[in-house]
Amino acid sequence: MGTVKTIWDGLNWSYLVTVATAIIPALLCITLHELSHGYVAYLLGDNTAKNAGRLTLNPLKHIDIMGLVMMVVFKVGWAKPVPVNLYNFKNPKRGMAVTALAGPISNLLIGVVFLFLYGLLYSALADGSSFQKEILDMVEVTAYLSVGLAVFNIIPIPPLDGSKVLFSALSDDTYYKLMRYEQFGMIALLALVATGVLGKPLNTAISYVFNKMFFIAQFGYDIVAR
Repeated sequence: MGTVKTIWDGLNWSYLVTVATAIIPALLCITLHELSHGYVAYLLGDNTAKNAGRLTLNPLKHIDIMGLVMMVVFKVGWAKPVPVNLYNFKNPKRGMAVTALAGPISNLLIGVVFLFLYGLLYSALADGSSFQKEILDMVEVTAYLSVGLAVFNIIPIPPLDGSKVLFSALSDDTYYKLMRYEQFGMIALLALVATGVLGKPLNTAISYVFNKMFFIAQFGYDIVAR
């Protein structure tokens, strides 16, 4: 027991809390993003994600380690893509476009919910203990990461969701050719983020959208303040 107590007392709790406030929001955002893809695909007639066990809130089923690290460090990233068989849709291109849109839309909705919570909780937690402030920060980070994930994924570069929406307007022959080269798009995307070419304009776009949505937090704050 003495050894356990020594280890327990020696833990850097402030560091662990900081790590948790970064990782937990990222896990929540990517899990709901991928679950939304899979569930919408299921509603449209594709059971692939369901059969693969991906219609779940278990984040371990959705984690891509590199994507999670990118989320924590750069505030944009990705999860392990939910498997979708577009040939199970009555209209493959349209079904794929709707399924793709479900992810960014879900993240915008999460952003709305957590911004509202941030406003509701601000008065109670902002001047509280360090733990209360960490909780408030985690709520804000969740909102920001979710909005960031939505903006990032709407970029029309394969395999991001925006490309599937854009490609749905192309001819069938061109569409299926482009879909076969999705993996090369991810390599290009990583290069653009790593070199900073995409980083600055992307962060500017995310901040712009987040700031435009911040009135939702003000609305929550006003409800409590009345």
